[in-house]
Amino acid sequence: MKIKFCTLIEDKKRVDMYLSVLFKDFSRSYIQKIIDKWEVSINWKIISKNLKIKNKDLIEIDIKVEKNEKVEAEDLNLDVVFEDENIIIINKEAWINTHPVPWEWWNSNTLVNGVLFHCKEKLPVISGEERPWIVHRLDKDTSWAIMIAKNDKMMHYLQTLFKERKNISKYYLAIVHWVVKSKDFTIESYIGRDPNNRLKMTTVNSINPKIAISHWEVLGYIQNKFTLVRIKIETWRTHQIRVHMASIGHFILGDTTYWNPKINIECKTRYQLKRQALHAYNLKLKLYEKDESFIAPLKDDMKKLIPDELMKLI
Repeated sequence: MKIKFCTLIEDKKRVDMYLSVLFKDFSRSYIQKIIDKWEVSINWKIISKNLKIKNKDLIEIDIKVEKNEKVEAEDLNLDVVFEDENIIIINKEAWINTHPVPWEWWNSNTLVNGVLFHCKEKLPVISGEERPWIVHRLDKDTSWAIMIAKNDKMMHYLQTLFKERKNISKYYLAIVHWVVKSKDFTIESYIGRDPNNRLKMTTVNSINPKIAISHWEVLGYIQNKFTLVRIKIETWRTHQIRVHMASIGHFILGDTTYWNPKINIECKTRYQLKRQALHAYNLKLKLYEKDESFIAPLKDDMKKLIPDELMKLI
């Protein structure tokens, strides 16, 4: 797999550090190895891992993945929300990759490994192997309800739902900084790539902006300094929820991209929250000609922050 792009940065950065932040599925040691193997070039020149890159440098990466490497079944004790002969819905833990990724342990401890172990019956064949059809993805450090098709027919049906955005809705729970005073509101804006940082999305002077619509409901307050909100997204843009909340000054706790470092440190030390407090908890869709609603309960790290009286409202 070859990747080519130009940098968009303000200050010079070491190439290995820059790439390991840009490609979060790759460890820094993996990045250094492919640089040592001459699989990374800057402006058509072979480079060293401590080279500093600058704005508008052309980076080319050649990532070699063994296509025949078998993905083994692993018992990951999956939290299954619903399952039948065609589909399985899992309440995924944060920090578990959905698919295998090309690094030292690329084919281990992913959702695919866990589903292969869980589904003893036949799965669809992908690239010559029996593999589950993962229908959709979210950020790795978000916990969420994820749908997995067990056969081609269900996969095509679910793909159509996602493509047309009809007969399917996704709802999230988030804990955000400060007290949000408006009880119910809608944020509608254009979101695109941040021209000053290609790792971020923004609502201001963005590159290739697209309309994004989020509907918000305040469920209550935590210690009079955080707010528990429920969100329905009408459009599904990259980082949409995080960007929208940051745009009105209420970033999601634990978010390391659109963040407040001081509050995030407090969340780690006082509340042991080591990831962003965002959970995709409800999927509503048309399934077998019926309107179905599937709930993925909150994970323990977020539940620790929420008082019992608010938990009753979820």
